[in-house]
Amino acid sequence: MPKKKEVIEFKIEESEFGGKAYGYIDGVKVKVKHGIPGQVVKAVVKKAKRKEAEAKILEVIENSPLEDQDTCSHFGRCGGCFQQAIAYEKQLELKEKQVKDLFVEFNVQYKEWLGIEGSPEPFNYRNKMEFSFGDEEKGGPLTLGMHKRGRHHDIVTVDECRIMDEDFRKILVTILQYFKEKNLSQYNTRRHEGYLRHLVVRKAHFAGEILINLVTTTQEKLDLKDLVEELLGFELKGKIIGFLHTFNDNLADVVQSDRTDILFGRDYLMEELLGLKFKISAFSFFQTNSQGAEKLYSIVRDFVGESEEQVVFDLYCGTGTIGQIVAPTAKQVIGIEIIEDAVEAAKENAKLNNLNNCRFIAGDVKEEVKKLKEKPDIIILDPPRAGIHPNALKDVMSFEAEKIVYVSCNPKTMVRDLVELEGRGYKVEQVKCMDMFPHTAHVECVVLIEKE
Repeated sequence: MPKKKEVIEFKIEESEFGGKAYGYIDGVKVKVKHGIPGQVVKAVVKKAKRKEAEAKILEVIENSPLEDQDTCSHFGRCGGCFQQAIAYEKQLELKEKQVKDLFVEFNVQYKEWLGIEGSPEPFNYRNKMEFSFGDEEKGGPLTLGMHKRGRHHDIVTVDECRIMDEDFRKILVTILQYFKEKNLSQYNTRRHEGYLRHLVVRKAHFAGEILINLVTTTQEKLDLKDLVEELLGFELKGKIIGFLHTFNDNLADVVQSDRTDILFGRDYLMEELLGLKFKISAFSFFQTNSQGAEKLYSIVRDFVGESEEQVVFDLYCGTGTIGQIVAPTAKQVIGIEIIEDAVEAAKENAKLNNLNNCRFIAGDVKEEVKKLKEKPDIIILDPPRAGIHPNALKDVMSFEAEKIVYVSCNPKTMVRDLVELEGRGYKVEQVKCMDMFPHTAHVECVVLIEKE
């Protein structure tokens, strides 16, 4: 039986949703992060119980037979695409099985399983990247990119990353070189000293607009005009329509704004999906895979079905994308979202699309649904990764809508909520997975639920 701190070797047998995998030592199930079925690994035990243990992979002794694809130069160091060495079709099979296993684990029944749909582009698909400034080794040269796998403070420059839009690679290299020449320090999250924090780049895939947001502290004063001019002179596939400078002196290692200055252009970009226009601000949520989003929203629209003369609630609506896609055939759409900027964008988007039957409310779903006097015929749920707050779910169920379409980026919390819905007389009619995040552990799931 494995003991805490013991170094063990074993074969990965199966994987679970969320990037976990497991094998067995002396009949004890050992779970690890980022394991791939078929790998033989060396790992150190972190927690040990009689029937189950948790360990951290130290070394892959033998690759899985599934790992037969070429990878980018950052693979293994960067904490992003741990499945990149697996053929994309096989990745889809693994993800579909992981979601199915969750339904079995929670004993959630469904009438029809519609499989998994792949991303139209498995590479170069990300329309938003949030990079961090740092160093790969303590005291090393300035880096700009993603966190190193398993290391919170080390940053790998990902200038050859294959999942982000190709324009981002040119922008990243230019900005990194600029600040290297200026010899400016990155922000140290432990000492709370330094200037450079994050770089956020967004691109409207279909419209081609690019928005750059540099995030720093206020510990230096720097005129960035020459950097902006250099970037504007570049030949890119898209077009830079805005360069923002956000100041953030918050201690937490997150992108947020104490103040944002527009150094060039505007502070939003425009995107088009399924014939509708969407204004996306620097800090508002929007799906990171534009082509995948069209497929995802088409699935949602199909599940909603006929909605003429019906009232639709779009809960956790973000910038109102899903609600507006179903609005043309609905009587009324009411959206609720906690992020005020996103709600303002949703209202603007509805005007842009000449949709007069949409109302968007800023607030917490669990509070705002209590205030609604309208009775929904259809409810669309698209909650954050943590799922729906239990109080909010009770209120959602109390409306007794005939149809609920649940869109989830975390099938594990979704099936937990489905158990509650089943207990209130709802039945899962259809399930379909949509892979918005190739080469990562994540997958979206759409479920049609109807009142029995």
